[in-house]
Amino acid sequence: MILSMTGFGRSEGVLEGKKITVDIKSLNSKSFDLNIKMPQRYKEKEFEIRKVLNDRIMRGKVDCYINLETTNTSGDTSINSELVKSYMSQLKAVAGDGPDFEYLKMAIRMPDATTAKNDEVDDSEWVLINQLVDQALTKFEEFRKTEGDILHEELKRNIHNIETYLSMVVPYEGIRLEAVKERYQNTLKEFGNIDETRFYQELAYYTEKLDISEEKVRLVQHLKYYTEVMKNENLNGKKLGFISQEIGREINTLGSKANHAEIQKLVVMMKDDLEKIKEQTLNVL
Repeated sequence: MILSMTGFGRSEGVLEGKKITVDIKSLNSKSFDLNIKMPQRYKEKEFEIRKVLNDRIMRGKVDCYINLETTNTSGDTSINSELVKSYMSQLKAVAGDGPDFEYLKMAIRMPDATTAKNDEVDDSEWVLINQLVDQALTKFEEFRKTEGDILHEELKRNIHNIETYLSMVVPYEGIRLEAVKERYQNTLKEFGNIDETRFYQELAYYTEKLDISEEKVRLVQHLKYYTEVMKNENLNGKKLGFISQEIGREINTLGSKANHAEIQKLVVMMKDDLEKIKEQTLNVL
């Protein structure tokens, strides 16, 4: 089953005048790369939250934001007057004379200018945060699955295109070999006393060099294997990447052996679909 590395999930809740919002989003990455931002009051639980995110997200460049907004303005916050005055004095010293209210507006935004009463995080707040992280992750996983279904259909279409182009190569194979034989015969007519046995040995040699039967068989097998892994295995992004590399090798060999304009055109179209597969596979978990 295909899951996308791109995901997004949001949850929010309110507890005792505090509105807490959790946002989780990710993009593709070779490993798990987490950037987490949260209020200082929750820092002691950061390791636990990181572990939960790591266990459930597994891979991707992940941003997690936990925001806290105080909705209760009934006097739960006090101003550190002496500290604010100190900030104002220092600001005046740097900026020169100016209206006191402008310095006050700047000073009140400085660290520790205000203190929330009963600022300790109690058990009920931790419970809510854990619930919100879990809810955001659930929505995040649903987003990944939806994006994965879209990726699956696109990849399936690209694989089918390559299979179609490969089947279109067959009619040109016999024509190509006959053209090679005729070209060699016409060239040799310019010379006398041709050793016919040696001629056919050389023709067999070049015919073998141009034979693409093995490449076609291997390409069909790789395409089939890619489809099976995409459909039946979980967390298959890296494996699909390896298979797409093998598909590319066989297509490149077909191109080098083509020796026919129409086959070359089909090879170019295969490569176009293969590039789409490689690009999309980078986003598979």
